Amino acid sequence: MIAEDLSTLSLNALKELAQQIRRRIIAIMSVNGGHLSSNLGIVELTIALHRAFKSPQDKFIFDVSHQSYPHKLLTGRNEKFDQIRKYKGLCGFTHPKESEHDHFFAGHAGTALSLALGVAKGRDLCGGKEHILPILGDASLTCGLTLEALNNIPKKMPRFLAILNDNAMSISKNVGNIKDILERLCTQKPENSSASFFEGFGLAYRGPLDGHNLGELIETLESLKDLPYPVLLHVLTVKGKGMPIAVANPTPYHGVKPFDVCSGKFLPSPSNRPTFPKIFGKHLLAMAKKDPHLVCITPATSAGSCLDDFMEQLPNQCIDVGIAEGHAVTFAGGLALGGKIKVVACIYATFLQRAFDNLFQDVCMQELPVVFALDRASISGPDGSTHHGIYDLSFLNAMPNMVIAQPRNGHVLKELLESSFSWQRPCAIRYPNLETEEIEKPLTERPMGKAELLSPGTTILLIALGHTYQAAFKVKEILSLQGLDAAIVDPVFVKPLDAQFFHAMIPNYSCVATLEEHSLNGGFGMIFNHFLMTQGHRGTKVLNFGIPDTWVQFGSHGELIQELELDAPSIAKRIIQELL
Repeated sequence: MIAEDLSTLSLNALKELAQQIRRRIIAIMSVNGGHLSSNLGIVELTIALHRAFKSPQDKFIFDVSHQSYPHKLLTGRNEKFDQIRKYKGLCGFTHPKESEHDHFFAGHAGTALSLALGVAKGRDLCGGKEHILPILGDASLTCGLTLEALNNIPKKMPRFLAILNDNAMSISKNVGNIKDILERLCTQKPENSSASFFEGFGLAYRGPLDGHNLGELIETLESLKDLPYPVLLHVLTVKGKGMPIAVANPTPYHGVKPFDVCSGKFLPSPSNRPTFPKIFGKHLLAMAKKDPHLVCITPATSAGSCLDDFMEQLPNQCIDVGIAEGHAVTFAGGLALGGKIKVVACIYATFLQRAFDNLFQDVCMQELPVVFALDRASISGPDGSTHHGIYDLSFLNAMPNMVIAQPRNGHVLKELLESSFSWQRPCAIRYPNLETEEIEKPLTERPMGKAELLSPGTTILLIALGHTYQAAFKVKEILSLQGLDAAIVDPVFVKPLDAQFFHAMIPNYSCVATLEEHSLNGGFGMIFNHFLMTQGHRGTKVLNFGIPDTWVQFGSHGELIQELELDAPSIAKRIIQELL
């Protein structure tokens, strides 16, 4: 079924189509994993939009776009849908290179209204007549960018219809005052509600509307499509609609791993090894139980960062500020002022990009000892280019006095967390969402800026950042077959580098190789090269292994590592070519 066919279908046929779409999404997500609840909740709304408007002439601009699966199914991508989030398959977000019906790469919240206003202005300047339809989630209203866009909506902009898909959820349950405003709009009678929040910004407000009543949705959209002024249509949907266990548990079913279609229960993990985020969440909770002055801040990612237990057990010490990364960072700076509160800001590495200036102005320049726990600091696998945490070192390193560390396993992560407050400086502890080891042995203090020799060697020095040490040991085995004896070092700290340690080590080796799961532009390799050039080691042969200057797409972690030639055989092959 494609969008053009919808105009010929009866209302009953459209309702049956909605159920077919839900069954298709559930079946594929049960195997592939992916965003489930948000897509189940937007099925009828997507069908109604495609019935009332003509894509791609009319522009559907999805906020975040993790709710775009029904849109993909209605725009010619059904046959490839079983490959969604798979290597070289369909993207889990809107992807302009995938279809003319997708207009932007969209993986971060809060962008749709600004983008739509720009598209509408361009349309008007060129004399176009198409409709512009930003499709917002209620959680996007907690983003500062959305409020900035609201402040700039022209009162006479025609054929501009913003859809507010209100399901009372972001990834976790919505928080804050915006949530309360929307709840009042939903509970008050229309004659008692002026919807002043939206109308104050120049948007004519309509709603709230049942987002699962196809007939009412289509009729309303048809009546609003050609108005000479901008309109916001408030639509109420149920996240997880059509799958009872997802409706009852919207947070764990937001982004799912494989599950049993019949019961909806998640399949057991093939591994019992913990992940870095799980170790982080569990250990930070243990630290907070011992210290009532330790506070953690999360921008709506408590589930992904494994902080839900922390939030439940110590709600005054774990604060969800909603999808508001800039506020999260500046709020952390204010909380840390005076030195009485130990502040941990837990933010996905890819989302910290959204708070660059807040980090610079409100924490680093103030020299406040906020600890940034940077989750997903690595290739993010199936989520793709909008979510890979592979650029943060470039801007973190530019901050004076910033400490940057990366643990190779769960034990080192715990030691860095325990030690970080003693450094009394802004610091970032970055780690991937990958399985790791949790060694049962006493924790020791980590002095700031100290590297570790993991394995001795005589020919080549492999400097492996964080979890890449595992690949380094495999490289060492391959090199040994060629008579090359590699030493392996974990720098632990990107900044400050252990200058004394490296000054002593480097003269003993004919070649140094750096390994990282980060962009080579601005990454650890570039930082280390600068050290070599400025600290008397200009003659050292150096090889840098990392991510080249390209947009990394989506797929499994292993597939992407192989494509980027960061797997052990590829690394060893290049070293052998250079040295033999």
